[in-house]
Amino acid sequence: MPRPEGPWLDDAAGRLVRPYTVSAGRTRPSTALDLLSLVRATGRLPASPLGPEHATALGLCGGPTSVAEVAAHLRLPAVITKVLLSDLVDCGALTARAPRHHAHRTDRSLLEAVLDGLRRRL
Repeated sequence: MPRPEGPWLDDAAGRLVRPYTVSAGRTRPSTALDLLSLVRATGRLPASPLGPEHATALGLCGGPTSVAEVAAHLRLPAVITKVLLSDLVDCGALTARAPRHHAHRTDRSLLEAVLDGLRRRL
């Protein structure tokens, strides 16, 4: 019987491969990553073979992609995704950039206009 592509799923039991097994039980990434951190493939392949989730994550990072987007596509918790992505950063297959926080203040009148618009829709 051919093996299905992607994660093994069972409607009654849910995902058969539990998230903590994907990261070998690790819950802390070696690289500091925020949900808004942008990761991008470098074109370098990992020297040692990694799991299928690593390969899928690497495939999603052709252009700058946020950690949150990768987690959503993998259907894994963010902390597990951060561990996978940090493995790829450690081996040179990905680069990571912290999110840019703008130093300027947000215009109060703009925020009030958005709030008024939301209130009208409720």
